[in-house]
Amino acid sequence: MSPLQSILYEGAPDDEILHKSHCARVQRGLEWGKEEAREITKAGVEEVASSIKLNNGSKGRIIRFRADVGGKIGAKLALLLQTINLTLSSPSLTPATLQASKVYLFLMAIPSLTSTSSRREKIVGCVIAQRISTAMAIVKPSDTTEATEPNSSEPSSSDKLPTSTLIPVDVATNLYVHPTPLPTPLGIPRLFVSSSHRRLGIATQLLTIAADTFILGCPLNPVKGDVAFSQPTGAGKAVLEKWGKGGVRIYEE
Repeated sequence: MSPLQSILYEGAPDDEILHKSHCARVQRGLEWGKEEAREITKAGVEEVASSIKLNNGSKGRIIRFRADVGGKIGAKLALLLQTINLTLSSPSLTPATLQASKVYLFLMAIPSLTSTSSRREKIVGCVIAQRISTAMAIVKPSDTTEATEPNSSEPSSSDKLPTSTLIPVDVATNLYVHPTPLPTPLGIPRLFVSSSHRRLGIATQLLTIAADTFILGCPLNPVKGDVAFSQPTGAGKAVLEKWGKGGVRIYEE
């Protein structure tokens, strides 16, 4: 069974085939081939960054299109989102969310067997960027304190916020947010990089391009709180902290 799974998977033969297909997509990514290439003009696909050099020296490019696109590209996106949601144990994005979102895909060339072979690429990273209105600021762990009992002999610091006054996002990692919603234009409901292409800087490239191009002529700054995540746990939390340098906010999908 797949080494990507931390639990033993056993099922009917058809289920196991689906499971293996899912794991292959998670590990290697999905192909972006001829059928999708034929529809790029009709679907309004734009190349927003090219010849992006990664940490291992390889290069790729980033394309963008509306998340409610149809046709072959829409079908490929649906399969990609299914893979992402299964991997993250996330619900499907609603039609309303898709209508308010743009898709950013990181594509890398697939080595061809012959010099005459047509260009083939694979999707190794994806960011869904959604227009939102408000989000909540993250509280630094050092600024929080557990609520103390009235008769406790331990004085509470006046500079720290009791967690009882905050909204818990992930108690296990001490992640809390202020309850006051703040104006925030860009939300990231989904972020995904295939497992064999992680630690190359793909997530950072996708997020930066999305922030720079989501609103025409108005680059957004995550450090200043212009960007929010909806699922800031696990690997997503690490990316959020590194890329946003403490400024990225949290919002509800």
